[in-house]
This record gives sequence, structure tokens and C-alpha cells, in this order.
Amino acid sequence: MNDLVLLRPGWLAVLPLLLAVALWRWWRGPAAGGWERVMPPATLAAMRALGHLRGAAVYAGLAPLVAAGLIGLGLCGPAVPRADAPLLAGSGEILIALDLSPSVAEGPARADAQAAAAGVLAAANGRPVGLLLYAGEAYPIAAPTADPATLESQIAVLGPDTMPGGGSRPAAALALGRQMLEAGRNADLVLISDGGGIDDATRAEAGRLADAGIGLSVLTLAAGAGGTADLAALEALCSVAAPARAPEPVLRRLSRGGGLERDPELAALEFRDLGPFVAALAVFPLLGLFRRRR
Repeated sequence: MNDLVLLRPGWLAVLPLLLAVALWRWWRGPAAGGWERVMPPATLAAMRALGHLRGAAVYAGLAPLVAAGLIGLGLCGPAVPRADAPLLAGSGEILIALDLSPSVAEGPARADAQAAAAGVLAAANGRPVGLLLYAGEAYPIAAPTADPATLESQIAVLGPDTMPGGGSRPAAALALGRQMLEAGRNADLVLISDGGGIDDATRAEAGRLADAGIGLSVLTLAAGAGGTADLAALEALCSVAAPARAPEPVLRRLSRGGGLERDPELAALEFRDLGPFVAALAVFPLLGLFRRRR
């Protein structure tokens, strides 16, 4: 049961309401056609014992609530992963923003950055991938392409002399990335950085990315070559962050294609929805309401 998921968990809100109604009915006691409001309890009990007041059966009062509860559970969409789930190519562009400031380019963090960028290429799962580099300024290297293998050679030759200037301005990288991705849908920007240069402008650009519907993920690098990094501030820019040497959370998100998580119709292809079967069980408590009473 560890694989059980709820496709529409919002319907769980119905269950506490049904429980409240059931407790209220229990507190009122069994109905007797209105006589319970005018007869003393002792007289009412005696009339029932003599068979003059049969009233509504407890089952009759609970059956609609049980049926409603089963329907509510069905609407929640309990589901299990499908063994025959189709493998879909991802949708939406990915843009890698790679930090080549001196603290990265002149130290061992450069190799980690290159390996992390190569990992993003491998996890793209059919999504177009582009590349930009930044230090004091940001420069577009390649627009998103459906053949990300063409970027492998460009990433492999990055070195300390690649960028024309020093400094570290991730805000410039996020601004350029937003310009390159603003025309796409379900796009993601992956920032690979040691956290140098995070400031209010960077946080403002991260907010603009979110407003534009562009997902921001971060792969963090260990600071080197005398650099000072604020990794906490870097991770605070996004909802998904991971170390460059252990990038699985970010790569897993990218490999699912972005659009698969945001489009319920595509996400439903990965699971077998048991909701209709659970809702169909509501027939059995309702059938009891139609039995003939003597």
C-alpha cells in the first residue's frame, strides 16, 4: 500500500462533514415519525416495545451517509502506479544557467558544475535544452535545442578563460533566462552556482520567473578559489534544490517532463484510478433502503 496515491485529495474534506452529520444523527436518536418530539421518552419506549412505533431503522439513517462516504472516497481518486504506463517524452524547454565566476572557474567546483550540467542533459527526456553562462554578465550560448547532445562538447571545454570578465551576478543570469524562456510553456531554468552574488536583485528576478510560470531549480556547488558562498540564500530562491554532487531531486523533477506534473490528464496516465470501483460500492448500502418492510 506504500504506492497508493490520491489523484484528487481535495475531496477528503467531505469525509469530516459526513462524520459530523453521523454524530448529530446518533445524538438525536432514532426517528419515530415526529412522535419523539411530543411524547415522553418512557412512553415512546413503551410504544416501540408494543410494536406501535417501529420508526426508522438505524441502518436506514446510516445507509445514505455510508454511500456518500464511499462516493467521496472514490472522488478522491485512490490510485496505484500502472505497470504498463507509457513512457512519454517530456514537454517544455530547459535552460541551464551555469556559473563561471572566478570562484567556480578557477577551482575544483568547475568540474562539479560541468558534471551537473551533463546530468541535466541526460535527464532531459526529450525536452529541448539550452545553455547560458554568467559571471559579472550573462551570455547566451545555445538556444533550447531538441538535440541536447550538441551541448556536450561546449560544456566539456569550459575553463577559467571562457568568460571575458570577473564578478558574479546571478541576477543577470535569471533575467536573461526569463527572456529566453518567456515564449515557452512548462519551461524550467536550472541554476548551477556556488551562491556567490545572491542579492535583492537576484531574489526579485526569481520572483519574476515564478510570475512567468517558469520553474526554477538550483544545483549548489561548494565554494572554492577564495569565493564566499551563501548556499542558504541560493536554495531559498526555488522550491527544488540539491547539491551538484547529489542532483537526484532536481534531475528527477526534470526527467518527469514538467508538463506531466502540471497536466492532470497526462499525470493520470501513470496511475490506475480505483475511484470508480470504490464509488460503485455505494450501491450496496443504498440497496438496503429498497427492501420491503412488514
